[in-house]
Amino acid sequence: MTLLGTGFAFDFVQPWALALLPLALLPLLRRHREELAFPALAWLPPDRIGRLVDGLGRVFAVAALLTAVLALAQPGRPESEVPRIGRGAEIVVLFDSSLSMDDEMVKRGQLPKRNRDSPLRKRNIAREALARLVARRPDDRFALLMFGAAPFRVTPFSQHPDVIQAGITAAGVSNGLPGTDLGRGLLAAISQFDHRAYTGSRVLLLVSDGAAEIDDSTRQQIRDGMARNRIALDWIYLRSANWPRLEDEDEPRPTALITDVAMHRFFKTLPTAYHVFEAESPDAVSRAVAEIERQQNLPLEYLERVPRRDYSPMLYLFAVLACTLLFVQRAYVLRSWT
Repeated sequence: MTLLGTGFAFDFVQPWALALLPLALLPLLRRHREELAFPALAWLPPDRIGRLVDGLGRVFAVAALLTAVLALAQPGRPESEVPRIGRGAEIVVLFDSSLSMDDEMVKRGQLPKRNRDSPLRKRNIAREALARLVARRPDDRFALLMFGAAPFRVTPFSQHPDVIQAGITAAGVSNGLPGTDLGRGLLAAISQFDHRAYTGSRVLLLVSDGAAEIDDSTRQQIRDGMARNRIALDWIYLRSANWPRLEDEDEPRPTALITDVAMHRFFKTLPTAYHVFEAESPDAVSRAVAEIERQQNLPLEYLERVPRRDYSPMLYLFAVLACTLLFVQRAYVLRSWT
């Protein structure tokens, strides 16, 4: 049950308990054993202290019953959304979970190895850099998706860093997945912004080592979605140290790199802003994340979800306090009789 007022909302989880409220009036009723007949009381002085102690006892008893019944009803302030203004962006992280992300980032001339526990594994390096990015940007709203042969959402949009950090940790639990369907991954990431009010900077952060093809039909859908939702694309390209850069036209290119160049050229044709950060070492990945952090620092309006606030613990505390005071009052009365 929810009670609405001017700028104020109040609800009860167990409203049936409110039917017990009349029990709080029982201490106000006089009991027969409290009524004694005397032929005359005029000669007795007025007992102001006794009346005060008796009145306090009744007040404490009423307060104890009233707060206990209200606590049973579990009153509280319902969950709400509060508008906030910060600095940052709405960022969807699209994380490549293909098998190639298990390769190590090695120096030029070395052969990469596939070692899940290696600190040089592309997946581990990217996860650590993303974790630092999330930790340093508490005002941003992040969502995390992963993709291999198919995309899947790890965490929806959230302004709680611990939720995103848990999702980033989960991105390194298992080995890489077979297949790399980047087109479906991009469409899934774009769809996260559908039906959301535009409140500030929007970024699709692609973390991938490339080697994916996108057909013409999917490319057009990506263009339309990026324009419709006004999303900028940042690509952290985890490049092998043995491969030339995307813009270097003079060196021979392996087949996989030709695919990456095609992706890069397609991204340059998008109707929204696009930046690529080529990284071939852990330090380069950290520098890329730092540059993204520097760029995406514009005013951002967002709604912060405030969880329900339960007032029943406070009412139980008041009930215990009232019972304690009632016990003290009864002890004083009994002591005065002896």
